[in-house]
Amino acid sequence: CQPCGPTPLANSCNEPCVRQGQDSTVVIQPSPVVVTLPGPIPSSF
Repeated sequence: CQPCGPTPLANSCNEPCVRQGQDSTVVIQPSPVVVTLPGPIPSSF
């Protein structure tokens, strides 16, 4: 939603922007877990 901020459509994009923000927060939590999984995988190879 970066282009949404500076653009005048920010008003109409505020709703989707907030939803994306919440989703991104949830994605950040599983992100470290996913990064840890591939860590040992390459080591096994």
